[in-house]
Amino acid sequence: MKILKRWLPMVLVLLFGLAFATDPAGTNTGGAANVPDATPATPLTFEDMAQALGQTRVALNLVWVMVAMFLVMFMQAGFALVETGLTRAKNAGHTMMMNLMVYGLGIICFFAVGFALQMGGSGGNLAAFGGGANLNCQLGLTVAGNQWGLLGCTGFGLSGNAYDVATFALFFFHLVFLDTAITIPTGALAERWRTSAFIIYVIAVATFIYPVFANWVWGGGWLAGLGKNLNLGHGFVDFAGSGVVHLTGAVLSFTGILVLGPRIGRFNRDGTSRVIPGHNIPMAILGSLILAFGWFGFNAGSTLAATDIRFVTVAVSAMICSAGGMVAAALYSTAINGRIDLPMVANGMLGGLVANTGSGAFLGAPASIVVGVVAGLLVVWGTQQLERLRIDDAVGAIPVHGICGIWGLLSVGIFADGTYGNGFNGVAGGVTGLLYGNWSQLLAQLIGIATNILWVAPTSYFLFRAIERFGGGMRVKPQAEIEGLDYHELTAPAYPRDDDHEPKPLPSSNSDLVSIER
Repeated sequence: MKILKRWLPMVLVLLFGLAFATDPAGTNTGGAANVPDATPATPLTFEDMAQALGQTRVALNLVWVMVAMFLVMFMQAGFALVETGLTRAKNAGHTMMMNLMVYGLGIICFFAVGFALQMGGSGGNLAAFGGGANLNCQLGLTVAGNQWGLLGCTGFGLSGNAYDVATFALFFFHLVFLDTAITIPTGALAERWRTSAFIIYVIAVATFIYPVFANWVWGGGWLAGLGKNLNLGHGFVDFAGSGVVHLTGAVLSFTGILVLGPRIGRFNRDGTSRVIPGHNIPMAILGSLILAFGWFGFNAGSTLAATDIRFVTVAVSAMICSAGGMVAAALYSTAINGRIDLPMVANGMLGGLVANTGSGAFLGAPASIVVGVVAGLLVVWGTQQLERLRIDDAVGAIPVHGICGIWGLLSVGIFADGTYGNGFNGVAGGVTGLLYGNWSQLLAQLIGIATNILWVAPTSYFLFRAIERFGGGMRVKPQAEIEGLDYHELTAPAYPRDDDHEPKPLPSSNSDLVSIER
């Protein structure tokens, strides 16, 4: 009886559900009413089937890109853990704060202005998402009958023609890439950067500096047109952002360090360096692995289409590159120090991924391992050179994202084998590099690298100098730096000291209580 009481309601609900599924309208009552309509359904035409297939294709592409970009968004957690783990405990909260705030501020600025400047003239990029030429306004020059795009001019606030599913997907895709670029300096400049200066930096870069260069490469701008207009390969090719994202972030880091200067105690009076160890290496390693996981979305997702099955090759290439960078950095650092430098190994892995970001879609597996190994060696070598120049990069961001970013772009011009990239930047045929007889692609890559540095370095240096002079200064006061930014820039530190929780002495009289309350 107890079993019947327990299961009877569930059986009745199941039977009712089955009956309702058979007759959704609830109109059949039995007998002749249950006889199905004898009128045959209208057969599907070829046009109907083609339309349904096209809608399915678009839906698959949208799902693929959104899921891939969700992975890229999660990379923000990886950056936060890496940078916080490699800095000191007294600044952990402040470093975490910058990684959090860069996300929110970046979204608002890119949504309002940056996306329109970057992609406002790139309507063709919406094809994989079923969109038309909604983003159809590009400011530029016409020289000898050739168009040289400079800046987009539609899509501000994702309104007007930009109020469209395809445009929203493209916005999300480029937003998380922007977020990665502007996050890179939060590690390089950590432990001495004033919060207010950091906020001004995010607004300026997300609104203007980053979108302008990204337009020249991904938004139909003049660097992408080097192939069509001057027959330089496929124009400047940066598949997933070795230049647009990583080199930009590294140049921003470099100019910021020039203005900020090194941390107190980082270099001795004779110019020799002193190691300032991070407070939580396991945290940094966990963050590195999260970044490596998210990187599969970063690189493979840049196909912009699930129907472009090249994403499998891109993912495998990224994994191979990361392994090559990791092992090479481990061997090189061990040869120098006699023991494995764990943070350097992690940076070697990330350097391999950065190099693969621009080139991974155009390389075979053997070339990928070469690119990764060279990237790992460059990370260790670059870190040594920065120390000799007294450049205090707190987490090694410049070697990882800058030097390896340049190497990744050059790799396209050297190793691209022509098996992918037909129609890329409007040029027929696959992308080929120097080893396959095309020197012009390498020249286009060199022009793109030089343009990035010549645009980002002066604009960012001017920005940081302006903040230094008119914005209250870039750097915290020496006392705050010595005691920890958590105790001067935040309301609560990441790791409170024991004396932070000690009870305060009770007042001896009512008058003392009044004075304390006041």
